[in-house]
Amino acid sequence: MRKRLDSAGLTFRQEYFGDPAGWAALVRLLRDIFSIDIGPQQRLGGPDLTSMPFGWFDAEGELAANLSAFALPFVLNGRIVHAAGLQSGAVRPPWRGRGLYRDLTVKALDWCERQGFEAVILYTDKPSLYETYGFRAIVQHRYEGAAPAPSPFAGPARLLVPTDADDLALLQSLLERRSPVSTSLAVTANAAMFLINTQLDPDVRVSFLEDRGAAIAWKTDAAGRFSLLDIVAAEMPTLAEILGGLDIASAAVEVLFRPDKLGWTGAPQPYESGTVLMLRGLGDDAQHFPAMLSPMADF
Repeated sequence: MRKRLDSAGLTFRQEYFGDPAGWAALVRLLRDIFSIDIGPQQRLGGPDLTSMPFGWFDAEGELAANLSAFALPFVLNGRIVHAAGLQSGAVRPPWRGRGLYRDLTVKALDWCERQGFEAVILYTDKPSLYETYGFRAIVQHRYEGAAPAPSPFAGPARLLVPTDADDLALLQSLLERRSPVSTSLAVTANAAMFLINTQLDPDVRVSFLEDRGAAIAWKTDAAGRFSLLDIVAAEMPTLAEILGGLDIASAAVEVLFRPDKLGWTGAPQPYESGTVLMLRGLGDDAQHFPAMLSPMADF
């Protein structure tokens, strides 16, 4: 039998990202629970304007529990899915076991249904928690293989610094008109997530290929292997063009999404992560090709 909601001493609020105190309370909650600092998001254009946070606040204005929903349209098997994402789910230890998170989950899913979203997705390290609500795990795959010969490039790529005003404006412009990186599984719009993820992982580099009008999010590992995380462009460059533009000579590469637009074929490999991608809705219309969402879309 489910425990009844015990919200004594708390006040429910939603849609508080426009309130500086409410936003600051969320920043503190995620920092305290997950050691994640989303504070820089305010300098990177602010939170996603489609966001709808749900939370229980204590008398001092601290967030005891939060769960946020936001619009996250994505491509699945060639069609755009009108979907929402759930993120920033957390409960402070003193308030756990009182049914607060279950209450917020129900409220968020009800809101998603009223908004007409046909699917909801989320990342979690506790997948069993969401199976009760009709979510199912989506197996993710990256691709790896031999690097193609780099194509000649018109000029060297320029490293972008998202906290620089000019570079931020360029990235925002590219993100507004980006194309999905794959026809199998890819977000169609995720400006806020892309930008904050440039700050959460210090190893991520973003380079601008001016001749292709493309921003490339990438890494290299200790062995020098090139990892392609995301491409922000109206038209996808090939992997050979990317390697040429970045002036990278790597024997092996990995691509962290299905590379069906890159003019290169690698071998799919299960993507090992501490979190699971879960989907609610769409019935049997799930992915048929090994694929994954770009890490720059993590939320």
